[in-house]
Amino acid sequence: MSEFAGSVNELVQQLGRLPGIGRKSAERLAFHLLRVPKADALALADSIRRVRESVHYCSDCFNLAEQERCDICRDPRRNTTQLCVVEQPRDLMSLEQSAAYRGLYHVLLGRIAPLDGVGPDQLTIDALVERVAAGGIEEVIMATNPTVEGDGTSLFISNLLSEFPVRITRLARGITAGSVLEYANREVLADALTGRQTL
Repeated sequence: MSEFAGSVNELVQQLGRLPGIGRKSAERLAFHLLRVPKADALALADSIRRVRESVHYCSDCFNLAEQERCDICRDPRRNTTQLCVVEQPRDLMSLEQSAAYRGLYHVLLGRIAPLDGVGPDQLTIDALVERVAAGGIEEVIMATNPTVEGDGTSLFISNLLSEFPVRITRLARGITAGSVLEYANREVLADALTGRQTL
């Protein structure tokens, strides 16, 4: 039997389904929502409803958008010859926050993970190949996560795109500027050696 009223218990259960939120955190969030002014709690509920009703995937790059195409794809100042491939919209946002890239993106909406039952056909890889085949793209930057699945996805896509006249690159990895070698872990050092550059 639940120690909370039915609607409170239901809220705790729903909040507990969010990633990274356990039972105790869900209870804290639920009681916080009960303490704040009613208008604030309802504003949160309205925001959730609006985002679920108005946000969809961009028809070009599969980023989150409220119109048919996202703000990045509609921006005439972007470099349309570069295409950066990422796994999720949140990866795109991280790259945008760096302000170091001004090209276009393609969001895969995941990565190839056979153990999780995710194959190439469940991602937006076909749409990516179509974009490259249409012409105008000179460089495809593989920015998948540096994991076994991310690297495997990158390799799979690189093989598919090898028939097109595009340069395929990947994000640099390894030692960051200002760091000390003795504090770098084994994987970072291995990436730095593998991706070494000519001076």
